[in-house]
Amino acid sequence: MSYNLYQNRHIGSTSEEQQQMLSELGYSDIDSFIEAVIPDGIKSAYNMLEGIGCDEATALHYLRNIANQNKVFKNYIGMGYYDTITPSVIKRNVFENPGWYTPYTPYQAEISQGRLESLLTFQQMIMDLSGFNLANASLLDEATAAAESVSMARKLSSSSSNKFLISDTTFPQTIDVVKTRANYQNIEIVVFSIDKFQQVDFNDYFGILMQNPDFYGDLRDYSGLIHKIKSTNKNCIVSMCCDILSLVLFKSPKDMGADIAIGSTQRFGIPIGFGGPSAAYIATHESNKRIMPGRIIGVTKDSNGKHALRMSLQTREQHIRREKATSNICTSQALLANMAAFYAMYHGIAGLTEIAQKINNLSVMLLKNFKLSNWIHLVTKALVFDTIVFSTDNNHQVYERLLSKDYAIGSYNGLLFISLGESSTLPDVVEIFNIITNLSISVDEFVRNVNLEKCLKVYDSLVRSDQILTHNIFNTYHSETKMMRYLKKLENKDISLTHSMIPLGSCTMKLNAASTLEGISWSKFSNIHPFAPKIAAGGYFTLLDDLKNKLERITGFDKVSLQPNSGAQGEFAGLIAIRRYHESIGQGNRNICLIPESAHGTNPASAQIVGLSVVVVKCDEGGNVDTNDLQKKVEFYKDSLSCLMITYPSTHGVFEANIKLICDIVHKNGGQVYLDGANLNAMIGIAKPADLGADVSHINLHKTFAIPHGGGGPGMGPIGVKEHLAEFLPGHVIYSENSQSFAVSSSPFGSASIIIISWMYITMLGEAGLKYATYNAILNANYIAHKLTPYYKILYTGKNSLVAHECIIDLREFKDSIGITEVDFAKRLIDFGFHPPTMSFPVPGTLMVEPTESEDKAELDRFIDAMVKIHKEVKLIKEGFLDKANNVLKNAPHTLANIINWDKPYSIEDACFPLQYLKESKIFASINRIDDAYGDRNFLCSCFDFNSYDYNS
Repeated sequence: MSYNLYQNRHIGSTSEEQQQMLSELGYSDIDSFIEAVIPDGIKSAYNMLEGIGCDEATALHYLRNIANQNKVFKNYIGMGYYDTITPSVIKRNVFENPGWYTPYTPYQAEISQGRLESLLTFQQMIMDLSGFNLANASLLDEATAAAESVSMARKLSSSSSNKFLISDTTFPQTIDVVKTRANYQNIEIVVFSIDKFQQVDFNDYFGILMQNPDFYGDLRDYSGLIHKIKSTNKNCIVSMCCDILSLVLFKSPKDMGADIAIGSTQRFGIPIGFGGPSAAYIATHESNKRIMPGRIIGVTKDSNGKHALRMSLQTREQHIRREKATSNICTSQALLANMAAFYAMYHGIAGLTEIAQKINNLSVMLLKNFKLSNWIHLVTKALVFDTIVFSTDNNHQVYERLLSKDYAIGSYNGLLFISLGESSTLPDVVEIFNIITNLSISVDEFVRNVNLEKCLKVYDSLVRSDQILTHNIFNTYHSETKMMRYLKKLENKDISLTHSMIPLGSCTMKLNAASTLEGISWSKFSNIHPFAPKIAAGGYFTLLDDLKNKLERITGFDKVSLQPNSGAQGEFAGLIAIRRYHESIGQGNRNICLIPESAHGTNPASAQIVGLSVVVVKCDEGGNVDTNDLQKKVEFYKDSLSCLMITYPSTHGVFEANIKLICDIVHKNGGQVYLDGANLNAMIGIAKPADLGADVSHINLHKTFAIPHGGGGPGMGPIGVKEHLAEFLPGHVIYSENSQSFAVSSSPFGSASIIIISWMYITMLGEAGLKYATYNAILNANYIAHKLTPYYKILYTGKNSLVAHECIIDLREFKDSIGITEVDFAKRLIDFGFHPPTMSFPVPGTLMVEPTESEDKAELDRFIDAMVKIHKEVKLIKEGFLDKANNVLKNAPHTLANIINWDKPYSIEDACFPLQYLKESKIFASINRIDDAYGDRNFLCSCFDFNSYDYNS
């Protein structure tokens, strides 16, 4: 086998190291070991993919040929996605930098201060532009944010109405996704003409959504309308979708009287990428913080009184409240939110104003010239920001003429759309005008036709009067030198895969190879609009179709949808498919979802947002589903049973031997089986979810198929289904012009650009490499479990006392005996240079470890040595040699500031350099242990001068 074959680059351990681990476990070869792990009757007959994989250069050659099938037009399509320019300093130092795209979600604040600072800046940017004093640290896309705002409005309003009003000038894809969410929440969506809102009895509605500027390009001052709404019904919650760049120039939604603002930050330097990923935003009054979906970054202090940042309030809220959660959102778009924040910082208010004003000036001039020409039928009525909508006597001919000159504009429902962006130029705008009108006026004549100053005068009442982006963070880093150094300063505060393995159970933080990511930056992928003509996106369709085919063959499902842009959205889409299927056979009454007590928190949260009632199924002492309890509950609910949601291998880290029996019990009683694909990394090449009995499963591309975690997103959660569910997969209104396509994302294919990563990963590994990766993921987990067994109890094991791809370390005895908790273990691991494993899930008082196949034996041994050393430290506490309250665990992590002012009853070496390798390469946390309780009591989520902040005020 060629050494350059990608599997030898991806899998960390050499064959000699693998053999050493196998010998430790008592097995002579990898095949006999896997036979010992996998229960009888679980294996699938595999013939997934042709070939055995290839090297990186060959795969990149294939990808380049596919990219050449795309055609990059000058983009004037708009409709929610806009031309923008990613500053090179951000592209190179963030977008293409593993120090930014490989970290985990910042649950461990002590080693996440860099990302937390930039996410706090994102929140401040959104608060400034929206006018509100609360924003979150991003959502998946604009349509999802709109759907979340409807749920928020329902909770905020005391109205007894279940009706929600949406302006018909809102983006069609947004209306579509809102309808999908509302369909199973007893919310009636009414779409009504915005021009007839004055005739509406607002007492009939608990909330209203409108767009500004709207789908047809009109920019309006909604102050009077919102005043009327509130005067009529103070309990009617007003949400407004706003173009983030327009808010640089024009009145904020807060000033107009809205309660919630939502939108996308894509046009702040985020490549279009055929629809994503890009970060959405949601902002509101601080009084609504308890029902804000997603993540809010807040300010607290550490144990030494130093300022510190952390995720506040809703941190993993879906895991805590489960079926009572306000949202099932788990992944945000942290990487893209960071990029958008850096874009705002790099340009500052002056630069953003210049960009926005140029776009607006060109749009006003184009609109005026259209009015003078009488060649088109304008739909856009009065004031514009960047978009003009019109029709002609021959739309198709005009559209094709523009394409022949390399200009792509929007086309939908018999109308044409021109949206200007950051790259738009006056000569291009004049050429577009001439192509459309069949005229040939010069640039000078085009400009002379418009008294720009006079035209802009009518916008005066809409122009912002408040000062925005005045904080120092937006007025300091305008030179590339300063920005480069600032980005590196933030990066250096965080632990990523560039430092060490991130052994998080159920999160699969494997290698994100540079070769898999390379194509994302190519212009023939990054500059393609999701609503571009098909001739522009031939390469994307080739890629999408091939990836779907590969995923179908890997999982055994008949059909795959790539639309869900997170695992939680995949759960949502899969459950909707089940609900629609039952409705189609006259069994829409089925509304009971059975979920094992070990399930991911997103499972019950997803179930409740599609109108299902959750019934918990017990697990036995081995961590498996209690089949007796399942049988009782299935029989009790057989007439109303919708589905079972189950994770395989289980969240407890074992292959359940009874999985086929479990699925059979559910099917015999009319239910469907939803298999959570979070642990698919332990199945590929061994078992296909469809063969186990699953009807639908989501496929975490950002876990199993190597899309980076991005510090908390992007993610992708495509779903695979069996044939009977295929017709109920999500569609898309722009593609089908169907008024309800049950879409779950703004774009037809979710975060389409990052599927390049998974395509490359699968192509390079091939069937043999994918199977070999799975085997090694299971081997690495069992090696760690075996080596730690003399020191810790491994909570659950399966066949032959072996685990799957992760193991749970039980630490509860230490809390009971000496007050040392799983948190103390986690923070102490930071001193050893490791990101802590998953804490207290699925069992409180434990750590769940998943080493992945990418880590070599030396790295595994380093982690094992750290855990053994910590065990020795715990023993010293137990024996009285270390103080129970003032010791290396309770005070962890230790910082450089501690060394400068050392005041501990133990040595610096014991605290900071407990193992030899740390003397050669040491990562210090930038802060000491944070004070979560203080942050909860003193909620603050905006930027400020940390040095002058008084924590006691």
